[in-house]
Amino acid sequence: MSPFRIDIPQPQLDDLRRRLAETRWPEREPVPDWSQGIPLDTMRGLCRYWMQEYDWRATERRLNQIPQFHTTIDGLPIHFLHVRSPRPDATPVVLTHGWPGAFLEFEQVIAPLTDPPHDESAFHVVVPSLPGYAFSGKPATTGWGIERIARAWCELMTRLDYPRFLAAGSDWGTSISTSIALQQPERLIGLHLVPPLVPPDHSAPFTDAERASLADLEERTSTGSGYSAIHGTRPQTVGYGLTDSPAGLAAWIAEKLCTWTDDPGLTRDQILDNVTLYWLTRTATSSIRLYWESIAQVSRWFTAAVDDTIDVPTGCTVYPKEVPRPSRRWAARRFTNIVHWSEPTRGGHFAAWEQPDLFVADLRATDHAIRSTNPP
Repeated sequence: MSPFRIDIPQPQLDDLRRRLAETRWPEREPVPDWSQGIPLDTMRGLCRYWMQEYDWRATERRLNQIPQFHTTIDGLPIHFLHVRSPRPDATPVVLTHGWPGAFLEFEQVIAPLTDPPHDESAFHVVVPSLPGYAFSGKPATTGWGIERIARAWCELMTRLDYPRFLAAGSDWGTSISTSIALQQPERLIGLHLVPPLVPPDHSAPFTDAERASLADLEERTSTGSGYSAIHGTRPQTVGYGLTDSPAGLAAWIAEKLCTWTDDPGLTRDQILDNVTLYWLTRTATSSIRLYWESIAQVSRWFTAAVDDTIDVPTGCTVYPKEVPRPSRRWAARRFTNIVHWSEPTRGGHFAAWEQPDLFVADLRATDHAIRSTNPP
């Protein structure tokens, strides 16, 4: 393992500003809302701020205060954050992000998890960058789906001397954490899933909340899931435009960061931290290939009958603006040992990013519930 620091050459930042200044804009959308995508005025304003005021160097300095490392697993360089707690009773946890996020989704939760007040649970925090994302290597061959990533995370935790650990995350992080539980349950102290991946249970009439969840999922599928179909079938084709145009990349990512969040959402700087990271690392294409590798399997987890149950102690958090929002009744069919269930009153898809205090509280509640039933 080797220490890693972010150090982007200045010519790359100069090139970004030049490209933004030369953006060829489309005509204005003929609708008064976001039904055709992110509006022209919104994108012009975001890119103007990106070009004239946004300060990547400040972000770089801030992120470099967090210990970062590189290691090679299964032939691929893996970038990760690793912050050990000063507390000897701390629980190791691997936090996994998704698309269109990155390791920086968890930036705000690291300090409260690693160094909390004495009477609250503490954690040794590991945050890897998915293969093809940020500063991890880009797979040159097929096969880097969620199962292989799950095995790589287990190997990473072994190298860090954590024989057992919690696995937590959202989006792809939920899938990968679940895959660890299916492949190597003996390695897990527990899971914290935001939210769990389960199909609806038709064995009893749906509750009002379950019907609302299904209606929102149907609406998202019909109006907002085209990106997933493209990622899962033609990542290389769409990647040319995303890699060549910063405005195009910003529109592709910012639409999700704006529409998948709860009010007040992410700040402009948070959005641009993330978009700039994708731009500077040229990972628009390599990141979305994960859909080509794994979206079919994850879709089956949403819809197919429950075959493999998971007995690992599990905490689940379902935020009100998340899609889908499984009920505990549905989740219990796959996750047979749910020790903590939470439905906060605010928050969307990017839990740790949007609501770091709520994310920390639920992860800590999961750890506490596990310790209460299975003392170390």
